[in-house]
Amino acid sequence: MNRKNQIAKNIANIKAQIPDHCKLIVVSKYRPAEEIQSAYDAGQREFAENRVQPLLERVAELPKDIQWHLIGHLQTNKVKFIAPFISMIHSVDSVKLLQEIDKEAKKNNRIIPCLIQLHVAQEETKFGLSLEEIQPFFQELTQLGLQNTTVNGLMAMASFTEDQMQIAEEFSQVANAFQEVKSQYYSDEKQFSELSIGMSSDYGIAIEKGSTLIRVGSAVFA
Repeated sequence: MNRKNQIAKNIANIKAQIPDHCKLIVVSKYRPAEEIQSAYDAGQREFAENRVQPLLERVAELPKDIQWHLIGHLQTNKVKFIAPFISMIHSVDSVKLLQEIDKEAKKNNRIIPCLIQLHVAQEETKFGLSLEEIQPFFQELTQLGLQNTTVNGLMAMASFTEDQMQIAEEFSQVANAFQEVKSQYYSDEKQFSELSIGMSSDYGIAIEKGSTLIRVGSAVFA
């Protein structure tokens, strides 16, 4: 089977495993443009990068109707480069960053959907709010009245481990946090509906815990 057909088959297999309420976002980082094009040709339209510079290069060379997601750590000074086109930012981890996104979205006459990133994994390297920081964050957010961003849900990564029980426990923590935040701050807002958890190695567990967005790279390009 050639590369293009293999990628199409992988996408079809993944989509067959996920429920209707869950959406596949293909993580295209480190992949050559022709492989991303193959995924596009198979019908995939939502892709994610974790760094701004490669993302800008992708946007320039790939079809214009792709919906791009940013899933990696975002510095405030890079927001202006992606504000004109980004479909969703999954990795908001400070009020300051959300304010900057709001400011740049306004300049572009856009409303940018954002997810708030939580840190539940054991690794120290991952960004995001701790469970203890959630309440102060959302309390501060409610005071700001930002007009050009929407908070659409939460995002997190599980620990890089073979321990399925640990992964399930971490995703449960995120799912519980999602329900608490929704009931306290967004009970009347339909857009707060996204739980972005699950990657190639653990998206099955994530779906069991209520994921609505899975971010899959290596399983697509295997």
